[in-house]
Amino acid sequence: MFGQDDEDAIEALAAGWNETQEAKIETMSKVTVKAEGDRHVVVVRRFAASPEAVYRAHTEPKLIQRWLVGSDDWSMPVCICEARSGGKIRYEWTDGKGGGFYQTGQFIALEPFSRIVHVERMYWPDPTPEYQVETRFEAAGAGTLMTMRMAFPDAAARTAMLATGMEHGMEAGYVRLDVMI
Repeated sequence: MFGQDDEDAIEALAAGWNETQEAKIETMSKVTVKAEGDRHVVVVRRFAASPEAVYRAHTEPKLIQRWLVGSDDWSMPVCICEARSGGKIRYEWTDGKGGGFYQTGQFIALEPFSRIVHVERMYWPDPTPEYQVETRFEAAGAGTLMTMRMAFPDAAARTAMLATGMEHGMEAGYVRLDVMI
C-alpha cells in the first residue's frame, strides 16, 4: 500500500494549506460538470490543498488507487500511470461481485503541478471513442482550482459520456481525495 515516506510527504504538502478544518471546508466545492459547445465537457472542482498535492494525486499510482474508485464498494486493482509524455495509462475498477470496467490512455504532455494532457478511452465493456483530456491545477486562495476539459470526437460521444452519470462517481472520488490530501 503506502509507505510512511509517502504519507509524510502528503502531510507536509498539505500542512501549509490546511490551517484549520473550517478553512478546508470553505475551500472545497462539489464537482460541476457542464457541456460546452457540441463536443466538450468541462469539469471544475476546488480542493483545500496545494496544486502540487492535487497534481501528485492525479499522477502517482499509489495515490490514485486510494481515491479514484467512485463509491465505497469499488476498488482499483490495476493502476498503471506512467506520468511522462508518451506514458501509458490503464485503470481497472471492480465492484468485487464480478462487475467492472477499465480505461486506457496515453499522456501527451505534463507540466508538473499545473497541467496534464492525455487521451483516454473507457471500456464499459464496449469501448468509447478516444477523447482528449486537459486538466489544469491553479492556486486559488488557500487551495487549488482544478479545471478538466474533455474534447470528444463528436456530439454523440459527448452525449453518451454525460449520460453515464459520471459526475456522481467523480464527486465520490473527489470527496475521498479531499480527506486524503
